[in-house]
Amino acid sequence: MEVSLTNHLADLQVVRWGPLRVNGHEVPPQEFVLFPEEGAVTRGEHVSPERPFPFGRQRTVCIRTSVPALDKGEHRLEVELECGRHGVLRLDATEAIDVSPSWTNGRLPREAEDDYSESIVQARRTHVEDWAGIRLSHVSRHSFAPRHARNSCELFTGVAQVPIGVAGPLVVHGEHAYGPYLVPLATTEGTMVASYNRGIKLLNACGGVRCTVLDDSMQRAPVFVFDDARQGRDFVSWIRARQEVIAERAESTSHVAKLLRIEAFQVHRFVFLRLNFTTGDAAGQNMVGKATFEALEWIRTNYPTIRASFLEGNISTDKKSSQLNILQTRGKRVTAEVVVPRELLQSSMRTHVSQAVFYQRICAEGSMLAGSHNTGAQSANALAALFIATGQDVAALAESAAGTLFTNETAEGDLYASITLPSLVLATHGGGTGLPTQRECLELMDCYGRGKVLRLAEIVAGVVLAGELSLMCAVASERNSEEWVTSHERLGRHP
Repeated sequence: MEVSLTNHLADLQVVRWGPLRVNGHEVPPQEFVLFPEEGAVTRGEHVSPERPFPFGRQRTVCIRTSVPALDKGEHRLEVELECGRHGVLRLDATEAIDVSPSWTNGRLPREAEDDYSESIVQARRTHVEDWAGIRLSHVSRHSFAPRHARNSCELFTGVAQVPIGVAGPLVVHGEHAYGPYLVPLATTEGTMVASYNRGIKLLNACGGVRCTVLDDSMQRAPVFVFDDARQGRDFVSWIRARQEVIAERAESTSHVAKLLRIEAFQVHRFVFLRLNFTTGDAAGQNMVGKATFEALEWIRTNYPTIRASFLEGNISTDKKSSQLNILQTRGKRVTAEVVVPRELLQSSMRTHVSQAVFYQRICAEGSMLAGSHNTGAQSANALAALFIATGQDVAALAESAAGTLFTNETAEGDLYASITLPSLVLATHGGGTGLPTQRECLELMDCYGRGKVLRLAEIVAGVVLAGELSLMCAVASERNSEEWVTSHERLGRHP
């Protein structure tokens, strides 16, 4: 039998555990074991005034012992512990055993009516703990009601807590973001937040970063199968003559989605259509899926020679990086740029303009040889940290991390640096952005809700450029990459 106790009172020093009674049956201290969240496992008999057991506030301890088999129904539990100056504390509780037979076969408990009630979430955690033989002491500690996870996570069982550091403030000169912004970064990589703060300091010393949203579109790409290539070619002509009615059908599913254009790509007897939409402040993958399905149904009804069709033919490359999206945009296409005076680059980053430009050109060659969709150094670092902190669809990182970094020496001998993110998929409304933690992080940047997504895109691009400059200069510094290595040694994962 296991009993979990959580201390909601004060930091305690327990000098005696027990006795423990189950239905009046006394279990002496030598017959139960204490499993704290942190620290050594201890037998109850080993706790004494000379060897007190630390039981901090908001900490949980698990008591494990052997008792005669307990039947279904209610059972009385009594626990006594002596806590020095806090005196003797006694717990008297009644617990019930009611195991559903359907849970014993490994299937997770579910409730058809409300799968986000406190009771079903706790039942699911208990099932998982019993199945794996572990305690979910930290996973179970969420600061919001399970109902907040509705439409964000099925079979909600707990939370994954990721450390959040704050970078900035970053001064942004954009068309939608203007001024200083603090930036929340959720990460487990030591040195990352420090690296971005280093780059932000450089950008701010230059007067800030200039950011521009260049394009905005989200795609769904159905595919159609015909008897031969000629039928496919005729279908493309038919589609091009009916774009207005297709747009009307697609847009009828949403007050936000707007169809910008339809592109056609034919290979053999297959026709891939790529429908491009704007989706407001939502990332829009589901929105355009619904809109395209409505259009697809109309097309199927009015063009009977289609042999087969599927809602997605993979040419939208949803959650996959592709050269097509780099060329034509998916999500937001946004650029961040700055001019760094040569004296500032030398004094702050300990490198020269010519050295930084030379190194970046070499990296571009290396990216080309590797077939990479990013010529920079670490766009994914900022994007992953921001996506987790602000409730984005983290799988969209696969396409969002594509980018091209460009540097050159200006006529005045200064460093011009620019990065373009051609397929940045993000949102400030809908999806995980409404979860309490993620909403707070968006509100920190004044980016929560409608009308804010282009502001977020500009801020994200500025942060990405800060990281590119920080890492590029660390590797190309006068110290021959020493800063890159020593910073990880000092701030990274070494104990």
